[in-house]
Amino acid sequence: MPTGVGRTRRTQAERTAAMRTRLLDATVECLVTYGYAGTTTPRIAEIAGVTRGAQVHHFRSKEDLVVAAIEHLAEQRIQTAIRQNGRLLSSADPVASVLEFLWESHQGDMLVATIELWVAARTDEVLAREVARVEPMVNSTLVTAIDQLVPDAMSRKKLRNAIFTAMDALRGILIVSFVDRDLVEARRRWDRACVDLRVVFDAALAAS
Repeated sequence: MPTGVGRTRRTQAERTAAMRTRLLDATVECLVTYGYAGTTTPRIAEIAGVTRGAQVHHFRSKEDLVVAAIEHLAEQRIQTAIRQNGRLLSSADPVASVLEFLWESHQGDMLVATIELWVAARTDEVLAREVARVEPMVNSTLVTAIDQLVPDAMSRKKLRNAIFTAMDALRGILIVSFVDRDLVEARRRWDRACVDLRVVFDAALAAS
């Protein structure tokens, strides 16, 4: 059979989308490896394995790349949350399931890259606007996923508040873990926090 027979050639739009994804994945990798300050367009192009000309054709500046990467990361975090939720649906303890789901959905390189962007957004108005735009989408996905773990409960304001309190506590614990570089200790701190968070969740569930 002649080479290429049976293959469908990608359209220009598909090639463009693939190149953009390649560059955005490289941006995330750069954020994780070098931090926001060390994320440069030459580095991103090198990681992506493309020429600087190709990179500039799709994203003119670091700011363009990073702004697009914020939404790219949000989409990845949403997909991760959906996958993690499927693993926990069979649990007989809904509160334990929720707390474990939150822990699992806040692990990995995606969170590292996200926190790099959060910190950078403190002094960058453009990044701050983009983060403020996409974070509610991620949080909404997490809350919706938890809705499946605790059926008919998400209309309860106290439970929603408990979820956001747990996320705030967990994110603080994980940021501290970047300093001491000890995920085992971070998990110990989270387990300790869960003792008190369970009381909050139990009270919220009993209130309805």
